[in-house]
Amino acid sequence: MRVKASAVHRKTPATPSKPEPEERLLKKLGPGLITGAADDDPSGIATYSQGGAQFGTSLLWTVVFTFPLMVGIQMVSARLGRVTGQGLAGIMREHYSKTLLYSLVTMLLVANTINIAADISAMGDALALLVGGPRHLYAALFGVFSCVLQILVPYNRYVRLLKWLTLSLFAYVAVVFAVDIPWAEVAKDALLPKLSLDANYITVIVAILGTTISPYLFFWQASLEVEEIRRVRADKPLKLDPEQARKHLRRIKLDTMVGMGVSNLIAFFIMLTAAITLHRQGVTDIQSSAQAAEALRPIAGNFAFFLFSLGIIGTGLLAVPVLAGSTAFAVAETFRWKRGLDLKPGEGLRFYAIIAASTVIGIGLGFTKIDPIRMLFWSAVINGVISVPIMVVMMRMAVSRRIMGSLVIRRRLNVLGWAATAVMAFAVGAMLIQLAHP
Repeated sequence: MRVKASAVHRKTPATPSKPEPEERLLKKLGPGLITGAADDDPSGIATYSQGGAQFGTSLLWTVVFTFPLMVGIQMVSARLGRVTGQGLAGIMREHYSKTLLYSLVTMLLVANTINIAADISAMGDALALLVGGPRHLYAALFGVFSCVLQILVPYNRYVRLLKWLTLSLFAYVAVVFAVDIPWAEVAKDALLPKLSLDANYITVIVAILGTTISPYLFFWQASLEVEEIRRVRADKPLKLDPEQARKHLRRIKLDTMVGMGVSNLIAFFIMLTAAITLHRQGVTDIQSSAQAAEALRPIAGNFAFFLFSLGIIGTGLLAVPVLAGSTAFAVAETFRWKRGLDLKPGEGLRFYAIIAASTVIGIGLGFTKIDPIRMLFWSAVINGVISVPIMVVMMRMAVSRRIMGSLVIRRRLNVLGWAATAVMAFAVGAMLIQLAHP
């Protein structure tokens, strides 16, 4: 029966409105979660596996120690992007010399490309271990697939895909529960550091720090915050609209803490897996993530081997776009090119060309006679060297009212950021000493 327009409608009791989708936890997580997850790339897996295989559980404390440092420096990078509406290279271009900018971006480009090569090769090796076949072909297909996704899939959908890929990290949690763990010993080693002046011990600690706190993560998270501003029409850089500051700075804090927490939790389980299985069986020399997976099979069984290998592929698919994307953002900001993952290929031709070029070169390096272990080594060296000046510049920018307006970082975050910078400076110094006196 049709109701007349003049009919009087009864008032119904007001029902509490459901939280907006943006207020749900998963919606609040984005740049920080993806950045943290991408930190556990195949090269990182190799480093954590080596630490566990060589020194057992005695290095688990490093993962706990680096967590607040990661949170601090990544929050600084995210706030720089959200407050200014520019990525790190864009801010540097306006406020620092071109010589410094070009030097840092060039080294970032080289380090990221080498890292892409190592990660793509590790993914090809992992699939070859699982199903057999040509590892080089698999590596090339993974690289092309990742590149095509970045270029053709709009940012809104692409970022959702990256969020789902973070679930692949939990394969390493499952691996641990496939073996027996002496949890009391694990807790003791995680909370009470066992320090040593042994050269190999120091070298592995430096490698863990360099793997955990990497420059490409700074550039990526700042740039993703800028992408988020462009995605939401009502959002503006916080410097221009301080009224949005409380909402977004709280989201950044939650997002970054969860992202870095996931990153370090997974690193903890990777190291623990290697310590409990490989180290206890006398397998102490692990040079790649695929080698770690293969070494697991006779010790922990096919299930653990399968999960570990699958995790390598998932983390590689997550990390390669972050590496290529952070390079593209940095180069495009340096030369004032159009940039953004929401651009159509014709609109962002030069931006996407950087993504394609770094990925293709990475694929090509996998077909050369260059030792992938040496690639990882030099990538870590370059990352370690450039991280310190980048972190120093970031901290100076974060307290500059000329750059941040009234939203300069406060004392607690300032102390945490400088602590992370000091630790990385110490790590680089130790690494250089090791290089000078092998």
